[in-house]
Amino acid sequence: MNTFTVTTWNLENLFRNGHEFGPRTAEDYAAKLNSLAQTILSLNPDVLAVQEVGGPEPLADLLALLEDRYPHSLLSTHPDPRGIRVGFVSKLAIESGEEITAFPLNGLTKVSGVDGKGHTQEISSFGRGALCICVRPLPDRPINLINAHLKSKLLTFRSASGQPRFTPRDENERVQAAGLALLRRTAEAVALRAKANELLEDNDQNTLVVLGDLNDGVNAATTQILQGPGGSQIETPNAFNRPDQGDDARLFNLAPLIPEERRFSRIYQGNKELIDHIFVSEEMLPGQPRRKPKVDSGVIANPIPSITDNPAERRGQLGSDHAPITAIFEL
Repeated sequence: MNTFTVTTWNLENLFRNGHEFGPRTAEDYAAKLNSLAQTILSLNPDVLAVQEVGGPEPLADLLALLEDRYPHSLLSTHPDPRGIRVGFVSKLAIESGEEITAFPLNGLTKVSGVDGKGHTQEISSFGRGALCICVRPLPDRPINLINAHLKSKLLTFRSASGQPRFTPRDENERVQAAGLALLRRTAEAVALRAKANELLEDNDQNTLVVLGDLNDGVNAATTQILQGPGGSQIETPNAFNRPDQGDDARLFNLAPLIPEERRFSRIYQGNKELIDHIFVSEEMLPGQPRRKPKVDSGVIANPIPSITDNPAERRGQLGSDHAPITAIFEL
């Protein structure tokens, strides 16, 4: 039986040492790279979607430790102000690549935001560009994948100097920043759904996987936006196995297939959250009843720490503050 394995993983500030957000020493950097590489090699996905990559140089350093298993890669050229971006690492040839940056005309074209000094401005693009590729695990089986890292729930507050703060001056500043972050994350989710519509509507040949760090839980409104037509998700067994007219446009969140005790990818202030997701179109769930993939988080092999509102506290630490999420499909 042919299988196709995908993993999404936020690598947490993968910068070379010396960068303001990277490890302080070469030894710490080497240790982080080795810990990431060991996990990737053990998971052995065909395609790995990564987030929080600090440029082509650290990605090249990581690839050098992966035993030549991954000859193909593509990295977004649209990082956020911190310098992090999304990318793909693949055993399979990447047949096409497309950067997704601007909010589409059939989405939320503009939302309110703030610039680096706290001044109000209009936002019309992703804070971190998304990336769409196509690979072909079988000669007659092209699969499109979209990797995204949506606006974070961890709030950053700016000052006149431009240096970020992680603690608000008062409650008014906190609630404004939280609201603006939610607006941007919503617009980004709508833009992803619009791209999915472009690939799926009136087309029964396009297979699609949308994955990445979506920075919200399964039942959050932004996550629900990506699903498309309601009523037939995996957690509704009877409806899930009964084809309907919404299936052509629907994306199925694989979260319910993760064993409940491991259904999380981050721990925030002691609370377990699943904010890293894999969505698939119906072509990845063939048969009647539908054939489900094996899906799991990496929290057993790679325990993750509980984080706070100050990401700088983990500078130079091993591994990542996110667990990888992996899905194995039978083709």
